[in-house]
Amino acid sequence: MAKKDNANNNMENKIENLVILETSFGNIKIKLDYNSASKTSANFEKLVKEKFYDGLTFHRIIPGFVIQGGDPKGDGTGGPGYTVPAEIKLLHKQGSVAMARLADQVNPNRESSGSQFYIALQDLPGLDGQYTVFGEVTKGFDVIDKIVQVKTGANDKPVEPVVIKQAYLAQD
Repeated sequence: MAKKDNANNNMENKIENLVILETSFGNIKIKLDYNSASKTSANFEKLVKEKFYDGLTFHRIIPGFVIQGGDPKGDGTGGPGYTVPAEIKLLHKQGSVAMARLADQVNPNRESSGSQFYIALQDLPGLDGQYTVFGEVTKGFDVIDKIVQVKTGANDKPVEPVVIKQAYLAQD
């Protein structure tokens, strides 16, 4: 991934909150974009405050594409029991943080998962207009690089768990 730790979606003058994901490989800092995805950002922040993500894993690692986490079942099928309305505005740039969702066939309104999110490992224009991007990684690209190196098995699941030890709000 080897990207400098700085903003990439022109979010400088927008309302923001910072979230730290303390992982088993180090910390990842995420800037939430309330201006472009207020409901999604508020939901993510709420789950962070409730410690929902603490102890969960990145259950899907696909080098050159995404790392995905936020599933309490750890297999890509779990969540908090609700969805979040689509707020599809931002592009998928390297370091973008977006919500996963069910396919259009069963989810024509493209509502986001209540908790599962992914981090784009490179620009992913093929996903633009399909998923809600609600933030961006501002620090921790070196940590993401380490996570991407983890050996995976079936369904791109890491053989050795990559744990989100805790997620918490931070100040810049």
